[in-house]
Order: sequence, then structure tokens, then C-alpha cells
Amino acid sequence: MASTKEYLDFVLEQLSGLDEISNRAMMGEYILYYRGRVFGGIYDDRLLVKPVPTAVKLMPDASMELPYEGAKEMILVNDVDNREYLRELVEAMYEELPAPKKKKK
Repeated sequence: MASTKEYLDFVLEQLSGLDEISNRAMMGEYILYYRGRVFGGIYDDRLLVKPVPTAVKLMPDASMELPYEGAKEMILVNDVDNREYLRELVEAMYEELPAPKKKKK
């Protein structure tokens, strides 16, 4: 099941307090970036984030879910209605996110 543009718009609105949030559509889903680094995505109308240590610490009881078949598990964010929480979560994760890979020529 693909994610809806409406859910993407809702999540982006919730994250609107952060500068440099961007997204890219990929096979019916959406990859989410903060300051050029991938922090998560929207898969089947669920917000999933990378399981970096800070995210695990901030959401110790969150469930781990597969974004799609064959992928690594990610953390399901249940509290998407809480703007302040989402902002703090993404900001706290930033330093632990991998830097973007250099594109080959």
C-alpha cells in the first residue's frame, strides 16, 4: 500500500518548525531529510525513523517495523500529533545520522 500525499502533507506541517526539511518520493513512499540527511520516511502512512541511539533512547517503548519487505527495521513514531516532540526528536537525531553519500560522476 502506498502512502498518501495527504499524510505526507500532515507530517510536513507537523515538522514545519524545523528549517531544511525536505522529502523525495520513492516507489509510492516518501523519504524524509533534515538538513540533507535522511532521518526517516513515510511508509504505508506511517512515520518511521532510523533507529539511531538517540531515537531509541527517546522512544524506548516504540515498536520496530519494516518499512518494506527486505529493508532494515525502523522505529514507528506514534506521537505524530505532537509537533514539539517531533521537532525535538528530529533535532536530537541529527548528529547521529549518516552524512549524505557523494554522488558518483
